Amino acid sequence: MTVNAVKKLWAEGRPVLHGWLSIGNPFTAEIMAAQGYDAISIDIQHGALDYSAVLPMMQAMRASGVSIGVRVPWLDPAIIMKALDAGALNVICPMINTPDQAAEFVSYLRYPPRGQRSFGPTRANFAMPGYGVAMNDAVVALAMIETAEGFANIEAIAATPGLDGIYVGPADLTLGTQEGRLAPGFDREEPEMIELIQRIARTCADHGIKACLHCGTPEYAAKAAGWGYHLMTVSGDSRLLANAAAASVNRFRDLIGAGAKNIAASGDR
Repeated sequence: MTVNAVKKLWAEGRPVLHGWLSIGNPFTAEIMAAQGYDAISIDIQHGALDYSAVLPMMQAMRASGVSIGVRVPWLDPAIIMKALDAGALNVICPMINTPDQAAEFVSYLRYPPRGQRSFGPTRANFAMPGYGVAMNDAVVALAMIETAEGFANIEAIAATPGLDGIYVGPADLTLGTQEGRLAPGFDREEPEMIELIQRIARTCADHGIKACLHCGTPEYAAKAAGWGYHLMTVSGDSRLLANAAAASVNRFRDLIGAGAKNIAASGDR
């Protein structure tokens, strides 16, 4: 049976470095997968892609050995099961607000008798020889807590049998709990948001599941690990591309500006 690197690292007490893909392109996925991440997820919810892009992106990442996951658009059994059949080992589901929704989500990831997943691992069967019911123990189920209702039900959601962890998206958690007082964004520094983020980590620890956090920088991710988070997303393809391009452009402008100043100064002499 295929061993999910995420579960292996967790069993060893090690944190998971997680990447994010929102550009629907196999070459971009292949480049990201070659950089040393432990796991990478394809964002079907907000990413500029659909299922027709997901499959070739998974194929492009196969050679890297990275643990491949998806964030599905919603609590929908069709796309959840189709993503699994394509080869996803980790599934993040947004907007889980109640323990009933959490239990429903988990059921879509497990074959009977532990769930209601339909059998038909079309690509997964070739990508992971021997794929079968034993994969129930390899697939990771991560529920996103993003609303005031979800946060109010955090204890009951975390107690859901079969749920492996809670994935925190700080932007939506801020929108969902702060009633417009704070703008959405990553790497929260407000005391009230830090308290929410730390409480989720404590709740996960109390229930023996893993806390996961979407971060904007490695520095914040390291801080989150100190709070008890076990999987940290350290940015994604579109943000990394934009940041690298901006840094290159700005450096060029600075150098040209400095050169122009030197020429002007020499002309004064």
